[in-house]
Amino acid sequence: MKRCRMPLCAVWAVLAACGHSHPGSVAASAPGSAPGAVTAIPPVTRFTASADGLPIGWHQYGHGDPAVVLIHGWAEDSTIWRAQLAALATHYTVVTLDLGGQGVSGATRRDWSLASFAQDVAAVTASLPNSRIVLVGQGMGGPVALEAAPLIGARLAGLIGVETFRTLGEPAPLPSQVEQAVQPFRTDFAGAVRRFVTATLFLPRSDPALVRTIADLMAHTDPERGVAALTDLNRLDYASILPAVKVPLVVIDSDLGGVDAGRLRHAAARLTLVILNGDDSFAMLDDTVRFNGALLQAITSLTGQEVRSAPP
Repeated sequence: MKRCRMPLCAVWAVLAACGHSHPGSVAASAPGSAPGAVTAIPPVTRFTASADGLPIGWHQYGHGDPAVVLIHGWAEDSTIWRAQLAALATHYTVVTLDLGGQGVSGATRRDWSLASFAQDVAAVTASLPNSRIVLVGQGMGGPVALEAAPLIGARLAGLIGVETFRTLGEPAPLPSQVEQAVQPFRTDFAGAVRRFVTATLFLPRSDPALVRTIADLMAHTDPERGVAALTDLNRLDYASILPAVKVPLVVIDSDLGGVDAGRLRHAAARLTLVILNGDDSFAMLDDTVRFNGALLQAITSLTGQEVRSAPP
């Protein structure tokens, strides 16, 4: 079934957005751990001030160039990337951050917008010594990465979107459409999030424990911050931000709900689309080997740097 943009499709694009060790020391999942969990010793949490002074918490793993900066989606935090750390940190510097209001980051700002989140990303990347940066954004993290791209400048080698950009090339929604999409979350935030996650983002065969984990994570977001960010995201007009993005894009999407590949490629000429057929919106956690392989290939395509296999 093909999804329309409104009222649910704009929200779907947001919600389909939805770990810690010493650098280079990420372990595999342990028996009995949560779905997609990584068992490891947490690294020291670093904090960097965003443009408005809000402290942004982040973690660094591995070493090498480029630095791969992982940006979580709406109503999530950096732990959503837990199953990617080991695969990426073997080859690159890997950075996870909590956008403002989420995880360990501060929550006192007034402006919960894509532009503010982009400043969070830019502040963290400015703290890195790496000569090249690759941004990876899931769901809302994709538009945040687009907004952050001109702030990072020449160091940015490319951008990877994960379960995002589904409405790229569509007209910007009307204010009435935005309000219609967001209203259920104003009325009952936690209930609306749980209903949407369980009914829309997963397949009937998806692991029920993972579905609950994602629903719990997202539903515990502060409603005021969550609705504000959701509203700004649903107002998004890609045509207003794409001209400032000067790097190639790779999009890794499942086929859940359908993907209009022609529209996406027409809207962004330097876009490469990778479809994970048969997956749900969280292949990063429940089809990890396949997803990580696609992610490593995407990074290679943007940097021209071949990933070397570990010695036997």
